[in-house]
Amino acid sequence: MTMAEAPTSRPTPRAVARPFAWATSRSFVLAAGCLVVALSVVLGCAVGAVHVPPLEVLQSMLGLETPHREMLMSIRFPRVALGLLVGSGLGLSGASLQGVFRNPIVDPGFLGISTGAVLFAVVAVVLGGHGAVSTMRTALGAPLLLSAAAFVGALVAMLSVRWLATVEGRLSLTALLLSGLAVNTVAGALTGVLLYAATDVQVVTVTFWTFGSLGGATWGTVLRVAPIFALGLVTLPRLGRSLDALVLGDAEAGHLGIPVERTKLLVIVVSALLVGAQVAVSGLVGFVGLVIPHVLRLWAGASHKTLLPASALFGAALVVLADTSARIVVKPAELPLGVITAALGAPFFLALLLKERRRLV
Repeated sequence: MTMAEAPTSRPTPRAVARPFAWATSRSFVLAAGCLVVALSVVLGCAVGAVHVPPLEVLQSMLGLETPHREMLMSIRFPRVALGLLVGSGLGLSGASLQGVFRNPIVDPGFLGISTGAVLFAVVAVVLGGHGAVSTMRTALGAPLLLSAAAFVGALVAMLSVRWLATVEGRLSLTALLLSGLAVNTVAGALTGVLLYAATDVQVVTVTFWTFGSLGGATWGTVLRVAPIFALGLVTLPRLGRSLDALVLGDAEAGHLGIPVERTKLLVIVVSALLVGAQVAVSGLVGFVGLVIPHVLRLWAGASHKTLLPASALFGAALVVLADTSARIVVKPAELPLGVITAALGAPFFLALLLKERRRLV
């Protein structure tokens, strides 16, 4: 065999390794989320009108006596704990609802869910001394009545949006946008009517409350709503496989053995519960459920097995960091937490809407 006739050797095909593929793995994303949460907790407890060294924060967490331990235990720790609950609930509910509606621009605030919760909570505040509302307030107590009213309002708003956005058995993106706008408008108008009939003290209280704040956090508040958030944090991440199937379509999910309507109803009810509890304890805090899941999809992919717990972790960190910023930007005064999250989320939403606008046609 001559040189010309010798067979040409070919390299054995090998799988092309993706650089930094480990950075998108589930374990890395969740570990990064835990680290960011830990750092945000230390920062949130250390920074404020009174600066506390991070080492002292850690010592106080371990139960050691420190110069600022009383202030940390009574003010900073419950505030940060409430921020973790609120942020995790918003991030998780946003990611879950985006899976159910199969749309990346779904957000509890944008769909009118938060506004519906505010409307019913304002009803409980303004009419708290009258008729049946007064009876329920006596039976449940004012804090529990407020949480229950906010949950009912969130659920009514969400079911209304879903009904209005369903065209011939399918969800329409254009109808979804218009339905969210309509629910927000109606709920806002009715809230305005109630405030017109309210006392001056009630108007001031509700106005500042709707701006969003964690300033009134106490251990009692945290313990009161912790079971609600715990229910959501346990229930929704277990639906990751079902939400992955729903993204393919209802028929396809049904063929895979997923109980489609039951899964949707469970996500809607639990998400309404989370949003209602969040509104009751911190007012309107928008865009967390929009920004966090979308960024995580770009980073780690669309699998809800990773997306749901990661959204809870990074949502918690975002709210704690936003609340920390609210305390130091104009200290010793505070900016409303909702203003900080809106300043971060509104430009992001506009950019996302421009990206998705072709689907509206």
